[in-house]
Amino acid sequence: MSPSRHRALTDEREVLDDVANVLGTEVTLLGRLPGGVNGGAVRVQLAGRADAVLKAVPRAHPGHLDETLRAQRVVEHMRGRGYPTPAWLGVGATATHVWHLTDFVDAAPAPELTPSLVEQLMEIIELQAGQASEPYDHWSYAWRVATGQESDVAGPDLDEPPEQSLLRESIARLSGYSSEVSALIERLRLVCADVPPPREAPDMVHADLATPSNILVRDGAVVAVVDIGNAGSGTRAIDLTALGWYTFQDPLLDGVRGRLWTRILDLVGWEGAAMLAAAHILHMLEIPIRHGRHDAVPGVVRRGHRALDELNAR
Repeated sequence: MSPSRHRALTDEREVLDDVANVLGTEVTLLGRLPGGVNGGAVRVQLAGRADAVLKAVPRAHPGHLDETLRAQRVVEHMRGRGYPTPAWLGVGATATHVWHLTDFVDAAPAPELTPSLVEQLMEIIELQAGQASEPYDHWSYAWRVATGQESDVAGPDLDEPPEQSLLRESIARLSGYSSEVSALIERLRLVCADVPPPREAPDMVHADLATPSNILVRDGAVVAVVDIGNAGSGTRAIDLTALGWYTFQDPLLDGVRGRLWTRILDLVGWEGAAMLAAAHILHMLEIPIRHGRHDAVPGVVRRGHRALDELNAR
């Protein structure tokens, strides 16, 4: 057995032991689950209880466990208001990993988003209205990304989580990638140049609701949304904007995108919509560039210009 494989098995055993210690029951690994783009998830059996889903990721920074506990609080708050995300049964950490355990939902990840699923997600997002409960502000962060500026208004800038700081630093370097990328970024900056920083964060934000594998579906109906670990506060228009970006992948979704634009404009106005679109486009550029998927970058650039053109037409 290779040293890396031995280390992985040791880490897995340590996580399972920690879960058993926190829950006070025996935990048996049943197998890996589909989906889980970022960290993967496994199905486990709890002695004398129903099956559950375990997700463990490497510790990224000293405050990683605190951030996972924050997500657990968001889940508890939103479930009390009818939001369809599975209950979290436990949270913990080993020396190398942070984990959380959730109820198992007998449904499949959506292979792709259809017009019907997008419409259902729009209704689910409305449950997020006025439900900000944790000071993890995706709205002021989106403003900083879109404008490249710092805010004297938004408040918790000095406490920006490490992953947000690292992403902003990476995004700030994107203009050097190519002239095409630089031209798009210049256009985004110009559109957002006079947009003031947001002053409040009233809604709960899922922050990854447009990833199909995070949508669990049964018989064409959304029964759960998962991967809520990055949830925080802001405007629910952030999640609508991410859905709008996804709809560019399929002409069959063009109609529902029009309804998304209308709802986003109703919530945050044209300047706010432009700012959120710019922030999302910059994130979508950063991902393939960081991972060396150079063939994907031209498509993101074209889609970014198209999104701005559509918004300008409104």
